[in-house]
Formats: sequence, C-alpha cells, structure tokens
Amino acid sequence: MAGTAVPGRLGGRLRWQPAELLERRAETATAATLVFDVPGWPGHVAGQHVDVRLTAEDGYSAQRSYSVASASDGEHVELTVQRVVNGEVSPYLVSEMMPGDMAEIRGPVGGWFVWRPEQAEPVLLVGGGSGIVPLMSMVRTRQAAGSRVPFRLLQSVRGPDYRFYATELYKGSPGLDVTYLYTRSTPAGGTRAAGRLTPDDLVKHGWPADFEPTCYVCGPTGFVERAAAYLVMLGHAPERVRTERFGPSGG
Repeated sequence: MAGTAVPGRLGGRLRWQPAELLERRAETATAATLVFDVPGWPGHVAGQHVDVRLTAEDGYSAQRSYSVASASDGEHVELTVQRVVNGEVSPYLVSEMMPGDMAEIRGPVGGWFVWRPEQAEPVLLVGGGSGIVPLMSMVRTRQAAGSRVPFRLLQSVRGPDYRFYATELYKGSPGLDVTYLYTRSTPAGGTRAAGRLTPDDLVKHGWPADFEPTCYVCGPTGFVERAAAYLVMLGHAPERVRTERFGPSGG
C-alpha cells in the first residue's frame, strides 16, 4: 500500500537494526548458533539471509552475510556461524561474543532460495557442511507450520563430529527423512564408505525426478556445482534445482 512504512526499511531500502545476543551455543567444535533479539524485526522466509555488522570501539567495522537458521519467530533471529580460519568476523561470533553484546543486523535478503509452507511439492534438501543452515530454517518452518509436505535431507559432512543440529534432527519429525554422507570418517557400523556426494546417493536418498520435487542445494561452490549437475543429469528440471553457495570468505 502506498505510503505504508515497511519494518526494517527506510525509503524502500533495508536498514541496519540493533541486535542483542541472547544466547550462544556450540553446534560443532568450530561452529556456534547465536540467538539475537532484534526489536522491530519484520520476519523472514525460510532460506533467506542477513548481513551482520560488528563495530569496534575505535569505529572500525566489518560485516558478513549469514543464513538464518530459525523459523520466523517474532523478534528473534537465529544464526549458525562456522568459524573461518583467519576470518575477521566469524571467530568473534563463534567463540567470543557473549549474551548482552550488541551487533547490527540488516535484512532479510533473498527471494529465490526460499521455501514457503504453501508449497505442496516434495522437497529435497542437500547441504554441504554449514550449507545446512538455510535448509534447517526450512525444516523448522515446515514443522512450525504443521506442514505434511515430505522432506528429504542429505547432509554431507567430514565426520560424525561435524554434524549440525544433531540432537534436533535425531528426534525427527513425521515426513522428514535425514541422511548423513561422510566424506572423511564414518561412524561405527556405517555402511557407506567415506567419500564425496555421488549420483547414487541422490538416487538412493533423494526423490525420483518424475515426482517433480523442488531441490535446494547449499554449501561450498564446488559441492553445489557437482550436486546441481548430478540432479540435472538424473532428470530433474533445472528450474526446480535452486542453489546457494558460499566461498572461503564465509559470506
């Protein structure tokens, strides 16, 4: 509606909003989930990301982009951050930031790599490492909405100690199937040898192309390019394969 103010925006542009850290909890040895209180937060759609800005006492600031991990929940924004070696922002977020500390958040951003509860088709989620973060937002949004849309999640990680949200995913949810693919070390009793994602993994644990699922793939660039190419090779329509990738900067 013309003339109506949109929360989080000024003059049609996203604005920075103060964000207070409420909780920080470890996900893996090198990743943590941070829960921020963002007064006036306009809400987000599963799969979107935000910009986070930190400002030092001398006025120096740095910012990075991070996917939102949570379902939309009032004024709370939950991010899961992987520590980047020699990174400028992620080491502070993962290991040093304490409840009560302040940052700034701008967003939400993104309109293609998103899932909405009104979507009725099956969903395949393929995550490499911390690429599971926006996919977890989709899983949580589905559960919060009471959706019965069938989800299949494939999470590729180095080994058992690198699994994100392990306890929550272990509890499960009706209609959600979770498969871990280990690239370097496997748990005791594992039947799949350690190795990268293969087309056979997608055939065994994904959806047949004729089911016309929407496929969401997120992770490092190389992982995303391989997975997307495999899906198309297996007959999935390119327009149904949505991708989100990140580089070594952790952005």
